[in-house]
Amino acid sequence: MEPKKPSVSLAQLTQLTRDGHAHMVDVGAKDVTARRALARARVRMSRDTFVRLVSGDTPKGDVLAAARIAGIQAAKRTSELIPLCHVVSLTRVEVTINLDGGVAIIDASAEARDRTGVEMEAMVAASTAALTLYDMLKAVDRGMSFDVCLVEKTGGKSGTWQRDEGGHPEDASDAK
Repeated sequence: MEPKKPSVSLAQLTQLTRDGHAHMVDVGAKDVTARRALARARVRMSRDTFVRLVSGDTPKGDVLAAARIAGIQAAKRTSELIPLCHVVSLTRVEVTINLDGGVAIIDASAEARDRTGVEMEAMVAASTAALTLYDMLKAVDRGMSFDVCLVEKTGGKSGTWQRDEGGHPEDASDAK
């Protein structure tokens, strides 16, 4: 089977010059608008680890509080971690963790009034919270794993985007 070719042209990749060189996008002419993004991480672990997490019987204390704070801190430092991200003046970051069916579900939302979106801030927050859970529980379960995705974003020129129920992206502005 032949690999599927990308459906994106070089002109659509705004972080590349016409010559294909990476650069930081100029957002100076963009309007300042309200921006919001929600990212989700699902941390899978053994049943024993999940039971210990729910009961608070963990070797390093309040694992959930540490993960929430780590996610918030990480969102504020996204531009230091992701090379071409702009510094965004965040107005709100929230990280919640729900324990359900043997999985820790981390929702990280980021908000700003700025010229560029906050998708990366939300995804860095969710990723860092998941990594913190792993770090604080690895003495119990080194086999934990997690995945992260963008759930939705609002604001800016491109408007609203949200992931459909099947886990595939759908442009909400085109949905009828």
